Amino acid sequence: MTSDLPALDPPASAPLHVYIIAGEPSGDALGARLMAALKRETGGHVRFSGIGGALMAGEGLNSSFPMAELTLLGVMEVLPKAAHVLRRVRETAAEILALRPDVVVTVDAPAFAFRTGKKIRGSGIPHVHYVAPTVWAWRPRRAKMVAGFLTHLLALFPFEPPYFEVHGLATTFVGHSVVEGVENVASMRAAGEALRLRLGIAPERPILVVLPGSRSSEVRHLAPVFGETLGLLADKGVGFDVLVLTVPNVADRVKEAVAAWPVPVTVLEDAADKLPAMATARAALAASGTVALELALTETPMVIAYKANPLSALVFRMMAKVRFVNLINIMEKAPVVPELLQGDCTAEKLAPAVESLLADEAARGEQVAAMRRVTAALGRNGPPPSTRAARAILSLIGRG
Repeated sequence: MTSDLPALDPPASAPLHVYIIAGEPSGDALGARLMAALKRETGGHVRFSGIGGALMAGEGLNSSFPMAELTLLGVMEVLPKAAHVLRRVRETAAEILALRPDVVVTVDAPAFAFRTGKKIRGSGIPHVHYVAPTVWAWRPRRAKMVAGFLTHLLALFPFEPPYFEVHGLATTFVGHSVVEGVENVASMRAAGEALRLRLGIAPERPILVVLPGSRSSEVRHLAPVFGETLGLLADKGVGFDVLVLTVPNVADRVKEAVAAWPVPVTVLEDAADKLPAMATARAALAASGTVALELALTETPMVIAYKANPLSALVFRMMAKVRFVNLINIMEKAPVVPELLQGDCTAEKLAPAVESLLADEAARGEQVAAMRRVTAALGRNGPPPSTRAARAILSLIGRG
């Protein structure tokens, strides 16, 4: 993509020092793209400290401790590890205050990021948070709360800034960085056909990609019902090959789970295979999350499912302000993508929804049209969101 943003001033004599924190795989991807953009925009005149995963390590971060320690979800999942996480908050804040970087950038993971941010409040170190809290979905009072300690907020969605600006927090809509991963659907499909060839899957054979989540709790709740769903489809004579897409931090758990499934599957954990697999697939069965946007970018019709600990689900239902969890549905304000959550997340309901996408061209076409509208609104075909984010940070600290 080409950028229509103004060029930056030459870098200052001392390298920019960015302390960056991510707490889960999606944040690791966002953080890595931001780090790459900061290196481009400063001519490499930047160094990094902080916490991140494998992708951020590839951009030059030596993580202070394994990011996997922060990859938690839900009330019941967090509580047993609360003391350890709070200790890591104290250690991280102390490290920031000792290092005194030019800027602290926290990427999503609000439970950890905001606790750390409160501890460095008043230090004079700018704190930028990347990924606005979903106050439009639940807990709207968080907007005023984060305005009390953040310096600047980078928002992924165009409707978010007003929620925070009303409380005096400067907020920049930068677009969703994941749109940078799929600049050309045709090229991804070509890569997908090469993947088919490598795996020995015939060109005419339908592929169903299955994504049971990037957290252990998600895999634990979703893998059994996903396996049952595939079994029901196979029993009906629906023909397809299954590619299960996973990430390294849960790959072993996923492999153990799919070994009990009633149909043969191929597990892919290499990040380079993910988008090609999606692009060549006829449909997807996926856990709710950022992966749904990646599926939208590859124009892969999907069924979204989710099942969490009952107490965590109850808390969310009590506080939620939105009808949908999938971004396509939220922005379209309509149930374009099937969402089968909690009690509805059963094989008996998932199987017909998946079968429809494998066979019904009208249902598939409706999803693809919505995907194109939404991804365009999120920054596709415009300046790269990571570049916008990097330039907002550099401008804030006087390097732009």
